[in-house]
Amino acid sequence: MMTETLINTTTLLLVTVLLVVSFRRLKLPSVLAYLGVGIALGPHALGLVTNAEQIQHLSEIGIVFLMFAVGLEFSLPQLFAMRTVVFGLGGTQVVVTTVIVLVACIFAGASWQSGLALGAIVAMSSTAIVAKLMGERLELQTAHGRQIMGVLLLQDLAVVPLFIILPALDLGTDTLGSDLLLAVAKAAVALAVLLWFGRGPLRDWFHLVAGSKSSELFVLNVLLVVLGLSLVTHLAGLSLALGAFLAGMLLSETEYRYQVEDYIKPFRDVLVGIFFIGLGMLLELAVVAQHLLLVVGLALGMLALKLSVVWLICILNRNDKGLALRTALALAPAGEFGFVLLALAKGLFPQEWLQPVLAAMLLSMFTAPLLLQYSDKIVLRVVRSEWMRRALAVHDVAVKALGAQNHVIICGYGRSGQSVTRLLQREGIQIMALDHDPQRVREAAVAGESVVFGDAQRREVLLAAGVQRAMVVVISFAQTESALRILSHTRDLAPGVPIIVRTFDDSDLTRLQNAGATEVVPEVVEGALMLASHAMLMAGLPLARVLKCIRQTRRTRYDLMRGFFPGATDEDTSLEDVAQPRLHSIVLARQAFGTGRDLAELRLADLGVEVTAIRRANRGAVVPAPELLLEENDVVVLLGQPDRLALAEERLLRGLVADR
Repeated sequence: MMTETLINTTTLLLVTVLLVVSFRRLKLPSVLAYLGVGIALGPHALGLVTNAEQIQHLSEIGIVFLMFAVGLEFSLPQLFAMRTVVFGLGGTQVVVTTVIVLVACIFAGASWQSGLALGAIVAMSSTAIVAKLMGERLELQTAHGRQIMGVLLLQDLAVVPLFIILPALDLGTDTLGSDLLLAVAKAAVALAVLLWFGRGPLRDWFHLVAGSKSSELFVLNVLLVVLGLSLVTHLAGLSLALGAFLAGMLLSETEYRYQVEDYIKPFRDVLVGIFFIGLGMLLELAVVAQHLLLVVGLALGMLALKLSVVWLICILNRNDKGLALRTALALAPAGEFGFVLLALAKGLFPQEWLQPVLAAMLLSMFTAPLLLQYSDKIVLRVVRSEWMRRALAVHDVAVKALGAQNHVIICGYGRSGQSVTRLLQREGIQIMALDHDPQRVREAAVAGESVVFGDAQRREVLLAAGVQRAMVVVISFAQTESALRILSHTRDLAPGVPIIVRTFDDSDLTRLQNAGATEVVPEVVEGALMLASHAMLMAGLPLARVLKCIRQTRRTRYDLMRGFFPGATDEDTSLEDVAQPRLHSIVLARQAFGTGRDLAELRLADLGVEVTAIRRANRGAVVPAPELLLEENDVVVLLGQPDRLALAEERLLRGLVADR
């Protein structure tokens, strides 16, 4: 029994890792990979995983942590600031979509309970996919970005009452109305009691736990609060997810919110992944194949319905057609909370409904990245006025840049862009700032700032801004992919113009330099350089010597400061961070392969690793020259990416690694 369980678990993990890696390389959401794992290994396909019931139990815990994360993001001030979009556009979209599907189901002969559940499921859009892709495209602060995020926020909040309503509908008793009222009353009382009496004690409790300065205890305490409040609401006859949402709400108002979010993320991501794997196991491919045309029709119908509803509501809300269509394209596909609600309400549907609906939702989610990626082209093709709007925007940039000569173009007018602009203007340097956040541009322009609306990633905008006559181009936002597009266009239009690029750290420094950046300014490295300069001055070093050190460090492109020794307390442990160069120390024992050999013979550079220093007992640092023979107890300090460092260590200690 134990062997079978281990085989099933290992198979599940292997296929999950392979599929998630493949989907990430294709820039597709991991949610779709998890669903694919469940479909492929479930009882209705290969049948390699037989303990589907255990996975379904784990899935319920995944929903708990998903709703806890939603609660952490809940903010009353944010809701108040965005109330028009959230409750106006978002509330109308959810209600109208639900009512249309409800009426259609009733005409098709289904019960109103099934229609209401299906309508709520169809109304949901994907917060995870849309927010991630729009963040990568730098569109979260645009007009359509803020509108889309407002609607998604309302949808996330709408899930909370649906967790109360759908189980009551599934009971199918004669006292449905009273059951619903009782459930809502219980939820209202729980919400009032916890919010009124829970905030102070919970904050004091976290103060007590945090005072122990133990990360393990802090994680255990977070798990205790999440699962404990979930148990309380469950015992009160409500859902586990409601208790988790309330726990998130309580912690969102404390100073521990971000620390909790950081610690809980691994549990949430793994368990939510298991939830989607379990959901994929429900899909019967044979049934879907029999009703393939129905599945495709349902998917297209869902997309068309939501696109039409959102577009019409945006138009009635006095949005221009381009803004309305961009918003509708992002919100049209199904979302992850739709799957959560489907799993919760599957007892409300006839069995023959479940498979086509599940497959149609999955198919529509696959279209989300494509709709967002090609939204500009779709809008330009469908909305004729969009060409005029873009032409006017480029015209405004050209008029502003008319006659400008030897000016500096600032790409991005956020906090960094504004600071750079003020410093340059104080020295009498002419500035042309570009930003595609209309609200920021409008407020800054009214205040007399030299900023115009325009997306610096577009070739025609850079051309209109006079990039060929510019003295310098500054990319003031730390977003590598967008910076690479600006670099490409600028190098084509004005090969000789210096380009200065801001980044967060030095992980993409070489990539940006190879793309044509004249200077790359990593915030973390520059911050360390400033700290070191102040420390040197306080230690009594002459100012001229400190300035010389800073100039030399910058002249050598921060070579002295590249890489770092990682530790357990590093703040950034995300998957994206593995590409950043690390430092690693290796002590050579007498029997080590590298002992007695010179660096040229070891050819560590062929593995993509640089020897930055060698420490020798009683003699300090030794220059790492190619002809240097390594000795016993030498400490070799290497610089490279983690996978390359592992190969170099293997060669130094055992000599078994071939060049790769």
